[in-house]
Amino acid sequence: MNRSQASAEQLAFYDRIDQHDMAPLWEVLKGLLPQEPKSPCVPAHWRWETTRPHLLEAGRLIGAKEAERRVLVLENPALRGRSCITQTLYAGLQLILPGEIAPSHRHTATAVRLILEGTGGYTTVDGERTPMHRGDFIITPSWSYHDHGNDGAGAVIWLDGLDVPLVRFFDAGFSQQYPEDVQPLTKPYDDSLACIGPGVMVDSGEPVAKRNPLFRYPYEEVRSKLHRLHLHGHVHRAHGVRLRYINPATGGWPTLTMAAWMHLLPTDFAGDAVRRTDATVFCVVEGEGRTQVGEREVEWAPGDVFVAPSWTAVAHRADRGAVLFAMSDRPVQEAAGIWREVAA
Repeated sequence: MNRSQASAEQLAFYDRIDQHDMAPLWEVLKGLLPQEPKSPCVPAHWRWETTRPHLLEAGRLIGAKEAERRVLVLENPALRGRSCITQTLYAGLQLILPGEIAPSHRHTATAVRLILEGTGGYTTVDGERTPMHRGDFIITPSWSYHDHGNDGAGAVIWLDGLDVPLVRFFDAGFSQQYPEDVQPLTKPYDDSLACIGPGVMVDSGEPVAKRNPLFRYPYEEVRSKLHRLHLHGHVHRAHGVRLRYINPATGGWPTLTMAAWMHLLPTDFAGDAVRRTDATVFCVVEGEGRTQVGEREVEWAPGDVFVAPSWTAVAHRADRGAVLFAMSDRPVQEAAGIWREVAA
């Protein structure tokens, strides 16, 4: 019911209940229970040729220790000032220069990272140091001390994805600095990867935990699997050859709040359009192509990031082979029983 159509008696009633912090549901019911999702997010695209120079300029202007995390936040144009790329996800591009260390801290929010450039980078998570190679997918679990460094000769850059907006929604955010810039190493180098292989992992005798025991997923292994699956004809009409990252201990999503995939779009791929309730962030690892996101066509190249809002039709195209990384809040939606995907 539109308030402009209300009677004088009804308007007087609304004024009285307003003084007691109450409001009529019938005025907002259709907005609270829409026939289909109507996201405030909009399609957006950040080109590597633009973001990288700005990130390097930030490297000249502020030190890694001074900034704590030298990151340029990718803000959805419709959500400026909220440090989010979708309603539930934060994304940013982080830079570590040679010899620098991003000091150790921990926070409630879970982080995932896709390495975009450089060699010699590393991250240390709860006493285990793990290398960073281009295309690697790396996880920093919730409330885990972590620091980053660069022993190489050039810049190391990666895409950060965190569930900060989701944690903020629950008013459940905590953070803590480690007493020193660098935490002590208490485990062998890249130990989690050494303990886990195809279909097997070290059995400690303890019950399986929900926390993912694996921190780094090497791109060379994922890329090899994508190639083999393509040769064997595993090409989805909408998603191409798609691998989901999993928690090897449970077979579930790599984190409790964020899903991640790697897509191979074969040469001359023209994908069917789909709509999904999970707004999705894409990052280009290899190749060039274009994606129709609603009414907007995004022409992308390596290092580009783009976002598809919830329930927006998405269709990928690639004249030559390309690889796309993707992340979303699908695990949370599945746990709530509200996730959907349909042909557009």
